[in-house]
Amino acid sequence: MLQKATRAIRPAIVRRALAVWGLCLASAVASAAGPLPKVRIAPDGRGFQTADGKPFAPMGVNYFRPGTGWAPQLWKQFDADATRRDFARMKEIGVNCVRVFLSYGSFFTEPDSLRSDGIAKLDRLLDIAETAGIYIHPTGPDHWEGLPPWASGDRVADERVLAALENFWKQLAARYRGRGALFAYDLLNEPSVSWDTPVMRTKWNRWLASRYGSAEKAAQAWRVRPEALRWGEQPPPAPKALADDPQLLDYQRFREEIADQWTRRQVAAIKSADPEALVTVGFIQWSVPAVLPGVQHYAAFRPDRQAPLLDFLEVHFYPLARGFYTYAGEEDELRNLAYLECVVREVAAPGKPVVLAEFGWYGGGKLTINRGTHPPATEEQQAAWCRHAIETTEGLATGWLNWGLYDHPQARDVTQLTGLWTVEGKPKAWSREFQALAGRLSSARVPPRQLGPRPKLDWDRAITDPKALDQFREEYLRAFRASRVSGRPDTH
Repeated sequence: MLQKATRAIRPAIVRRALAVWGLCLASAVASAAGPLPKVRIAPDGRGFQTADGKPFAPMGVNYFRPGTGWAPQLWKQFDADATRRDFARMKEIGVNCVRVFLSYGSFFTEPDSLRSDGIAKLDRLLDIAETAGIYIHPTGPDHWEGLPPWASGDRVADERVLAALENFWKQLAARYRGRGALFAYDLLNEPSVSWDTPVMRTKWNRWLASRYGSAEKAAQAWRVRPEALRWGEQPPPAPKALADDPQLLDYQRFREEIADQWTRRQVAAIKSADPEALVTVGFIQWSVPAVLPGVQHYAAFRPDRQAPLLDFLEVHFYPLARGFYTYAGEEDELRNLAYLECVVREVAAPGKPVVLAEFGWYGGGKLTINRGTHPPATEEQQAAWCRHAIETTEGLATGWLNWGLYDHPQARDVTQLTGLWTVEGKPKAWSREFQALAGRLSSARVPPRQLGPRPKLDWDRAITDPKALDQFREEYLRAFRASRVSGRPDTH
């Protein structure tokens, strides 16, 4: 009995010793290679390269672990050993960049200082990533682990919150100045300017006073009588689509200026501490109003206005051209790919690098969200959609980060089945497709793509009368379809 137990234990001891030796060897190789070279904007301004001149395209994931609740608590439940294993496996399939969500709860509970325990965990994550040869892309403080009272109001327009964010970035950027493993800072995940808050009302009336100077001039521009206005206390317009409404268009432009100020101040704070740091913002797809549920859903982070303030642009996209995409057929996919191209084209138009920093869709089972109404999808359907999304945007974008590494059953949205791996860590079909794409794209210089004829998005009309977009989308779909049927006249 004892001999049998001993014989069983010995192979396990050998396996553990070999595993430890392998980790030590990997660490030694990484140490010999030295720190990761800093990523910079390429000389042509359309892509990235490392400090040693090698082309670089971010290929990776948004990282959070399953089993930590929803929203995931990467930091409060930080597991260095599990993270180390994840990064080693990610490296095997070609991941070179990982986006992580910093949180108020772990990093910024007080408006004038960073939490030392959170910073210690970020230090460890950067060390783990650098050993694996993977860059880290942190986002600005978010609500994933709760919001302190001082940050629970209007997080874009409120001066107190914005001043605190300037403090946050100055301290964080100073700590990691020149750190090669840090790819870039993302100011916030999917920011959007509120429609009607007390601080927005105050700033709206200041904006009106600056723009028009008097009720009479404002009334003339808006084609109303002066007595119809409450000059100095003018409320925001009702968020209703009204074609050719000059007051509504003014309000949308005011919201864009609020977004610009928010971005400008935080970028300045980062650059004051680390002039070489790359900075971007993770735009929600409603930043491009090609599809807009309502005028109030327009995020007001307009790419062509934001581009001069940022080193490169990011946008997130999910296939929602006509509701929840359920792999119903080729026509449905084509419509969503046309929508995707339209969004990324608008973000790429200013001429700066673009990263599709969140994308993906579900596969490998049936979602439980929305009372289980969505049909199940196979891993192969997920892999095909994600591959087509990259192929459609290649040359407009020069980086792609999947939404999630693992499936996340605790999620209350499509994240339940968007991973490269199952919740148990089994590679999915999309993982294999990703590995092939990463092998081709991650260290290649992706040349810009020149699209064939496409209709122009009337931006001002889109943000005041979203129903007017129906015709535009049909025209865009026809042009997109024609480019594919004719053998794709688009060129690199």
